[in-house]
Amino acid sequence: MSEDYADLHDPNAEYTMRELSAETMGADSGRPAPRDLEITDIQTTMVDGNFPWTLVRVYTDAGVVGTGEAYWGAGVPELIERMTPFVVGENPLDIDRLFEHLVQKMSGEGSVEGVTVTAISGIEVALHDLAGKVLGVPAYQLLGGKYRDEVRVYCDCHTAAEADPEACADEAERVVDDLGYDALKFDLDVPSGLEKDRANRHLRPGEIRHKADIVAAVTERVRDRADVAFDCHWTFSGGSAKRLAAELEAYDVWWLEDPVPPENLDVQASVTESTATPIAVGENRYRVTEARRLIENQAVDIVAPDLPKVGGMRETRKIADVANQYYVPVAMHNVASPVATMASAHVGAAIPNALAVEYHSYELGWWSDLVAEDVIEDGSIEVPERPGLGITLDMDAVEEHMVDGETLFDEA
Repeated sequence: MSEDYADLHDPNAEYTMRELSAETMGADSGRPAPRDLEITDIQTTMVDGNFPWTLVRVYTDAGVVGTGEAYWGAGVPELIERMTPFVVGENPLDIDRLFEHLVQKMSGEGSVEGVTVTAISGIEVALHDLAGKVLGVPAYQLLGGKYRDEVRVYCDCHTAAEADPEACADEAERVVDDLGYDALKFDLDVPSGLEKDRANRHLRPGEIRHKADIVAAVTERVRDRADVAFDCHWTFSGGSAKRLAAELEAYDVWWLEDPVPPENLDVQASVTESTATPIAVGENRYRVTEARRLIENQAVDIVAPDLPKVGGMRETRKIADVANQYYVPVAMHNVASPVATMASAHVGAAIPNALAVEYHSYELGWWSDLVAEDVIEDGSIEVPERPGLGITLDMDAVEEHMVDGETLFDEA
């Protein structure tokens, strides 16, 4: 709970609600009056993680700064630079209006989907951090409050280079026993040594057996200690995906992710309908308009938006709202730094149908160094009560791991 609001629970508190509101919203509290605030600049710095993370900072004339993150992608920093004049002078608390304003101004660059939406997402996340700091509330409160105090994290373990089922099972056991996760994901678009022509997306019987062997080994090894999902990265034909999903029905598969290319919704729906194996899709669908088609056509069992890619925090909340009307859970795809990971956790706290948030950097030893606070502990994220996202960039760590040629953004 924010310290400014802690006295509400003290019967001897000297503040009335009206006095508290006046103090916490104005100059006496050390925070600017909410409607007397303007954006002065937006800056980006790219960090060389296991992906090139684009960190975004929105600056104001009151010295309050919001930090966000956009999904990696060529041209994202340049797009954010192009958008900056469209929001300078605007009030950063008008998050919805500024989002729609940027979508409209960037329509020529393709703001329906792709890197333009991703660039807007980074600004939108930073605005939530900034607004929370100005208002003295955690970001989840801006989304309507919370359903849970902590959000489950699933660890993407990739798959051993040799794609050996027992090596995958060994890694699953290590991550559960030594790192404390009870939710995992492995890749299935891995070589079996039996491929003849990967371009045609066809799976031969031996290839399906090899993938089933990976699933069997991993799920048997961790059994009831962890849920395990498997990712196909849009690799297979519709028929092969159906045969693979059918083969996996005998195992405890949490979900099978992206078995077919993302463009054809009819094929996706046909694959999902064909099997009892849960199918997850969503990271390559932008904004709620595209995710809605997946959900309304019942083409998914689990929807998996990537928050700093698909539109940001409120857009992910909108996707979750549509999914909830169809009783579809949300498992947020996430290959981000601690910044967007924490933004995803705030959304996960604020929606009823959150399953988990992905963590993709367990082999990157310095991931947690980028912020001062602990983010993931014992396989979950405790959603902070500090204002905004509740994290503080470690500028020294950011500078140490910047992409070559990048410039560190201003501290304030």
